[in-house]
Amino acid sequence: MSKTALTILASLSLAFGAGAAWAGGDAAAGKAKSEACADCHGEDGKGDDETPALAGLSAADFTKAMTEYQDGTRAEAKMMVKAAKKLSAEDIANLAAYYATLKP
Repeated sequence: MSKTALTILASLSLAFGAGAAWAGGDAAAGKAKSEACADCHGEDGKGDDETPALAGLSAADFTKAMTEYQDGTRAEAKMMVKAAKKLSAEDIANLAAYYATLKP
């Protein structure tokens, strides 16, 4: 197999893996895990003047943001970088599923 074909195959595997995580989240488990998030984002996930809302955020957008905090792509909020690094892929999928169910 050529190097280009392997690169494409690897990229597709990552993309489909991320999609599975978004689709496979357990909202009830996410709600239980959200207690740490509630300190800043509120129990209803609506945030405030200083903290962005999570309620109603799509699972894809939530997952993307958490992944970017974990890998350092987003580093403007040091507290979020620290918090995101503590989350497993399953935690992120569950939280994403939960916040997607809340009304903004």
